[in-house]
Amino acid sequence: MSFIRRASLAVLTTAVLAASGCGPEPATADPVPTLPAQAVTQLVADLRDNDLAGYARHAVPPALHARLETAWGEGRTVWPLTELPLDDRFPSFIHALAEQDAERKLVASYRRQFAGADAELRSAAKTLGLFATQYVRGEPGYSEAERDHHAQLIEAISDWAQQAPLGDSKRAREAIPQLVSAARATGLAAPDAFAKTGMDRSLRRLGPFVARLKQVLSGYGLNLDQALDSADVSLAEQTGDTARVRIRYQLAGGPVDAYVLVQRIDGRWYLSDVLRHAQAEADAPAKAPASPAVAERLAAVAKLQARPRVPAAKPAAAGAVVNPPATVAARTSSTDTAPPAAEPPPAPVGNKPAATLNPKPSPQPR
Repeated sequence: MSFIRRASLAVLTTAVLAASGCGPEPATADPVPTLPAQAVTQLVADLRDNDLAGYARHAVPPALHARLETAWGEGRTVWPLTELPLDDRFPSFIHALAEQDAERKLVASYRRQFAGADAELRSAAKTLGLFATQYVRGEPGYSEAERDHHAQLIEAISDWAQQAPLGDSKRAREAIPQLVSAARATGLAAPDAFAKTGMDRSLRRLGPFVARLKQVLSGYGLNLDQALDSADVSLAEQTGDTARVRIRYQLAGGPVDAYVLVQRIDGRWYLSDVLRHAQAEADAPAKAPASPAVAERLAAVAKLQARPRVPAAKPAAAGAVVNPPATVAARTSSTDTAPPAAEPPPAPVGNKPAATLNPKPSPQPR
């Protein structure tokens, strides 16, 4: 998982065409994977080509795809984005990047919280990696195969984040405008834009944004296309209409060696866990207002970890007058019984006021 987020921040012409809904239409006939390993290879190729609409078509049978399109249009899901970490924040992520004056606001926010905070960011990456691994291993919605695969992914991403120049202001000033431009080009910034645009058109519009996000991450040393190119997919075992496929690849310089389950439906192979999640999304009821979720907890942990430490105030010198913080003074003045008046400070000497010490209150832990 990523926290600036969150973290994984395409050519401009392609982005503009996609944003207007005039991108390339899906092919009329997709190749049908007749072998278990071919189903995995096809989805890897879709991700490598930033073809999210193709991924959606290839990942589920046509009838389920139609149900997902309906659920998306009703605002009940954003599948297959639900296969990503922090999927519930993805539309708001696009909105934040595309809003007016976003570039200035995001750069200012970055400078306040993260610029130069390399040690704090490394610590946050390590903490988030441990937290995310524990979450995945205990989450009942994942299969054993998913838990093992996701745990390896999290470890690789956490190791990368602990070495990446995330506190480099120059890189951030270059990356943020790219993501802002790509997000605006999607045309999906309005609160209900995803539902109104529909699943297929929305995913085609997001393709160039994903391509730009990959480029930005590559500038920080995380080359996702290189990882996808390195994928080695092979059949481990097969029993009738079910099989287990092994997938090995290099991510951020570390090896990932995992297995995925696949099953055959109407002569075509699909990933079992992806099917299960997609069916749940198609049946999902209308979403209630979001309560604090894992995404918010992860972001809160990251913010606390990355916050610069405030040095403790030095003890007051003998005889110095210490003014209480403004918040304390305000609370005191609002009580029914006022405390006795304090002794007045020493009279000023000449034209200079008497010296006082007024430390700022230390930030309270959240």
